[in-house]
Formats: sequence, structure tokens, C-alpha cells
Amino acid sequence: MTFTIFLALLLLQVPIGIVLCMTAVFYVWHSDNLVLFASYGQQLFGSAESYGLLAIPLFILAGELMNEGGLTRRLINFARVFFGGFRGGLAYINLMANMMMAAIMGSAVAQIAVMSRAIVPEMEREGYDKTFSTAITAAAGLMGPIIPPSMLFVVFGVLAQISIGDMFIAGIIPGLLMGSSFFVIVALVGLFQQYPKGRWMNAQEAGRAILYAIPALLVPIVIIGGILSGLATPTESAALASLASLIIGMFFYRDLKLDKLPALFARTATNSGLVLFLVASAGVFGWTITFEGVPQMVAAWIGDSTSDPFVFLLMVMVLLLFVGMFIDGVAALILVVPILLPIATTQFGISPFQFGVVVCLNLVLGLLTPPVGTGLFVASAMTGVPAMTLFRSLAPFLCTVLLLLVWFCYDAWAIEALL
Repeated sequence: MTFTIFLALLLLQVPIGIVLCMTAVFYVWHSDNLVLFASYGQQLFGSAESYGLLAIPLFILAGELMNEGGLTRRLINFARVFFGGFRGGLAYINLMANMMMAAIMGSAVAQIAVMSRAIVPEMEREGYDKTFSTAITAAAGLMGPIIPPSMLFVVFGVLAQISIGDMFIAGIIPGLLMGSSFFVIVALVGLFQQYPKGRWMNAQEAGRAILYAIPALLVPIVIIGGILSGLATPTESAALASLASLIIGMFFYRDLKLDKLPALFARTATNSGLVLFLVASAGVFGWTITFEGVPQMVAAWIGDSTSDPFVFLLMVMVLLLFVGMFIDGVAALILVVPILLPIATTQFGISPFQFGVVVCLNLVLGLLTPPVGTGLFVASAMTGVPAMTLFRSLAPFLCTVLLLLVWFCYDAWAIEALL
């Protein structure tokens, strides 16, 4: 009966956070268990009481400050110095700028929205196909939740009770492999399409672009350097990145004005509140399914199906590709991790870092696949390209990510090499 309520609320398109809370409430009411009644509020608030979760609003704030403060534009100009003169240079600049933004924002949807506004109109003005330009930008947004920092990695680290810093490190090589494979795809497409010829900056323009980009480049250095060196936790790195973005945007570039800050802080609070409410609601939902013994039932079923870790991860991959098409990545992560992680680590001996990267990358793909595809529809809304037309252009990028996923399921080297 509880599962029926859950499905009915989903089909009625009730927000997923409310679905999780209401399903848990119904289960508690239907069980008539006084212990559950007394513990519901404690579980709801306790799920969000984690120091690691503080990194989420701070990373969102850093991204907002970079966009408003003009740091994004300087990073694009910096990439133009090295790729601008190649035929199709702006396509490579798009990917490089997205990789640098991925090291700051940690959110695919936010990154797709920002970069669609910043670079797709510029590509269209220089003669690039609008649909393919949007596809490059949307696909490059997939690197946001994989290259550290990553909101999905923060949530997974909290759920799995493992080091968030180590989880970030585990995503570095997979993120770089994604970026490199996207460069290859753009180069191969360029063999069939005549990209517009670019223009190299002269020495004075290049020097100015590099000089003005140095402060903006300090932000990802602060984040990743602080974590890798052990001098700062992910949360402390996020706070330092936000402070650095504020100072650089307001006092160095002078693009960030005081009158923009209230709206910027309001957007940060709204987006952070949505994510943290999802964490809290899914925490209480996970508590109820654990109380009901769902993880044990799933473990028994999987144990009867396979004893091979690779086959198990492929089964998880297929399941999450389906789940990610309908449910937001953070919500889906919170739903599946309490059920599947204990099975992966205890029954199959899979590293939590390998499992985390595979799960998060699976769920990120759902951002660009119908029928929900938040990132797909955000890119479509920002550029005016029809969503299904855009999805067809995304096919080579999505297929490449699927191949990388199979590799990560089979071999954890790329994930654990830096740990």
C-alpha cells in the first residue's frame, strides 16, 4: 500500500521532496507504531544535520558570484588564447571553459544555464550550427557533477559516511577522461562539418586575456588545491572560493555591484533550500524503508541473480539510467544509496568510491534524457533549440559517457588511482 501511494504521488507530479515526506508519514500512520511516531521529526531534521552538507550552499554561492562578477567571461577569454585560432576553435573553447567552470560550480543544471547564455550566442554569431553548439554546451555540463567539487559527491559522501575530499579526488580522472573524449568527438564531427576558421589573438590581446584571467583561475586552484593538499576540507574550500569570488568580482573586475547581491543571495538560498529539503525528506524515507527491511530483500534478490561484481554494477547501471530519466539526481541518489551501497560493499566487495562515481555519473546522464531531462530542457529554453532536436545531437556524447561507465564498472583504476 505504501508503494502504491509513492507511485501515485509521483504520477500526479507532486514535488519529489513532498512525495518522500508524505510516503514516510503514510507508512508511520499505517504501521501504528508509537516508536516511529516519536522518531519521525528527529529523523527528518537529523538527516540534514551534517557538516559536509554546508558545502552545497557555499559552492552554489561561489558559482553565482563568479557569473555575476565577470569571472566566467574572463575564463572564456583565457581559453580563447589557446584554441581561438584553430578551425572550430570556439567549440574547443566551449569545452575548456566548461571544464574550468566544472571545477567551481559543481552543478550540471546551473553550469548548463550559465554557459548556454554565455557562449552559444557567440558561437552562433561566428557561424556555428546553433543545435550542435547547444549540444556541446549541454554535454559539457555533464562534467559539472564529476570534476570536483560536486554536489552529488557531497551528498553521496554524507550518505555513505566516507570522506567527501576523497570522493572529490576520485572524480578527477573520470572527469578529465570525459572532457578528453568530448574533445575527440568535436574533432571527429569537424571532419564532416566545416567549422568556421578562428582567429588567433595578437600578443598584446593574448597577454591581456591571460593577465585578466589569473584572478579567476585562483578560484578553482583554491578549491582543488586546498582539498588535495589537505589544508582545507571541502566545506572550507567552498567558503574560501566564495570569498575569493566576491573579492575578485567586486574589487578587481568591478563587475559585481552591491545592488546585485540581495538577488544573488536569494537565488543561492532558494537553490540550497531545495537541495537540503530533498536530503532531509529522503533521509526520513530511507529510514522507513530500512525499518521495513527493503535493503535486505533487494540484497537477497540480487544475490540469487549474480555473484559477479561487474554484472552487479551493470545491473545497477541499467536501473539508474531508468531512474534518472524520471527523478532528479540528488533525490534519486538519496533513494538508491541506502539500499544498494551496503550490498555493493559487503556482498560484492566494491569500493564505495567506485560505486559512488558509477552511481553519480549514471544519474547525471538523466539530466539530458527525456522525459524529465532537466538539463536538456534548460539548454533548450536558453537557446530556443527544440528539446528532441537537441537530444539527437547529443547522441554521440551520451554514447561516449555510456562506454566510459562500462569501463568504470569493470575497472576502478581511473577512480582510485589518485586515492
